[in-house]
Amino acid sequence: MPEAGLCASGGSAVAAERKLRVLVIANQKGGVGKTTTAINLGTALAAVGERVLLIDSDPQGNASTGLGIGRALRKVTLYDVLMGEHSLEESVVKTAIPGLDLSPSDPDLSGVELELGQMPRRSFKLRDALESVRASKAYTYVLIDCPPSLNLLTVNAMAAADAVLVPLQCEFFALEGLTQLMRTVELVKGSLNPALDIQGVVLTMYDRRNSLSEQVARDVRGHFGDTVYQTVIPRNVRVSEAPSFGKPVLVYDLKCRGSQAYLKLAREVVVRERDRRAKEAA
Repeated sequence: MPEAGLCASGGSAVAAERKLRVLVIANQKGGVGKTTTAINLGTALAAVGERVLLIDSDPQGNASTGLGIGRALRKVTLYDVLMGEHSLEESVVKTAIPGLDLSPSDPDLSGVELELGQMPRRSFKLRDALESVRASKAYTYVLIDCPPSLNLLTVNAMAAADAVLVPLQCEFFALEGLTQLMRTVELVKGSLNPALDIQGVVLTMYDRRNSLSEQVARDVRGHFGDTVYQTVIPRNVRVSEAPSFGKPVLVYDLKCRGSQAYLKLAREVVVRERDRRAKEAA
């Protein structure tokens, strides 16, 4: 269970009144901290009073494992949902984090692209499955963790989402990978989901001892401006260790720099979302 002080009191009743926001956490480049961000942002959002559903859309199932949900506990998975055998709600597993639920993955998910074949609405299977979740108002955020590739799973996630949150590693080829992802977002926006937007770019694995990290951060901010979150996720050994214990880093070590950064990011996400709603209402 979470350490004392992790979960925020209050906020849940207010959160329940808000419209669901579906964010796909995606980057076609691997090793950028995508799953780590999905797990720990989900945990941090729950800690500040949000109700979160994390959908593990990667056949490797790392988000499921990182939240301590072993294979034996994955009775119904996202594979069963996309194949139309179960509802999304039937796949949901409670995690040890109050306010954070999971729709788990398993290796069967890797066969979805072939099995769906030429089925109608094959790019909208996840969107259709999310309709009942949107109607239920059980959650304020759905986070979808995607595989590091452009395949039918990623397309389904983007077709179902309101916006894309992009983890970006502070390394030499960062901008190149981000440019490719932006092209993918534009393609999906043009053909499947006109409302899809970029929620924000979060810089990950930032090493303040490395001048390259600072240079990449400056370049990305110079290119994408306010789209980039102010919060930067540092390279931190506790963040790397936590998944092997089946825990988010906020539970593994709440006081470490990585945990504090994800809490700060969660607050920034909530504030950005509040500002977006205010602009829409104006």
